[in-house]
Amino acid sequence: SKCEKLLAEAREAGNLPRHIAIIMDGNGRWAKERGMPRIAGHNQGVKSVKEIVEVCGEIGVEALTLYAFSQENWKRPTWEVSALMKLLMRTIHNEIDNLNSKNVRVKTIGHIELLPPETLKQVQSAIDITKNNTGLVLNLALSYSSRIEIMDAVKKIAKNISQKSISIEKIDEEFFSKSLDTWD
Repeated sequence: SKCEKLLAEAREAGNLPRHIAIIMDGNGRWAKERGMPRIAGHNQGVKSVKEIVEVCGEIGVEALTLYAFSQENWKRPTWEVSALMKLLMRTIHNEIDNLNSKNVRVKTIGHIELLPPETLKQVQSAIDITKNNTGLVLNLALSYSSRIEIMDAVKKIAKNISQKSISIEKIDEEFFSKSLDTWD
């Protein structure tokens, strides 16, 4: 595949990235252009992701972040949100044994507590099953917003300052980066 070829070329050239982030966007448009329902595009996206995860794990990428469901996605029609949550649960159910056997560790960023209870349970199960794995870290950005992440980091820093566990002078770019959910 094109993805596999590009990553193999990067590895051969000594330019393999440590962390790759993918914004999963355009699946609905892809399906519409082909006269298919939007959910067909989301299903196709899952197939692409499966291949990307396998290739990244095989060639030594340390982390892969998939921006799968943003805070803004909650505004989509109820039927589509429901279909996406079911797709997420089905995908985790179908892939967790494979991910675990390939030493992939599943993590999340975002406000996953906003997910429907049954979806949250499936996501938490994947995290628990793979928590001791040492290979590729697969970050799932779910109910994620970069603005909310920044605000959460600012609140953490403000709390540290108010509790006098850090002084304002110690806050620099590195400290701020370590306060973000995406730090690891």
